[in-house]
Amino acid sequence: MSAEKHEEFDPEAHTAGENFESGKEHAMEAAEELKAAASQKVHELRDAAVERSQQLKDIATQRAEEMRQRAREQGEHAREYAEEHWDQARNQFDDLRSEGERYVRRNPAKAVLLALGLGIVIGRILR
Repeated sequence: MSAEKHEEFDPEAHTAGENFESGKEHAMEAAEELKAAASQKVHELRDAAVERSQQLKDIATQRAEEMRQRAREQGEHAREYAEEHWDQARNQFDDLRSEGERYVRRNPAKAVLLALGLGIVIGRILR
């Protein structure tokens, strides 16, 4: 009889086993859903990171172009400033040279004596 007892259907045992299997299935389904949700979130975060990095790249490119443009403008301004002052200096030198030539042509004796005097003074200073 005891052998029969083991072979008899125990509704509580069968229900507990079914509950365990059902719980296991639900847990597996929940794990799969969680895995899918996590995977989706990873893809969303990756896409957001790619988009943000592209935005930062675009901003950096724009700022670099703005800096290049400002550097070009300042370089152009500096070149114009240098050319203007170079022209002024060259004109002043030409004026002084012309004035010196006129002075020497009008006063050749004074020019020679002045050059001799300056030569003596510079010679003594350098000695």
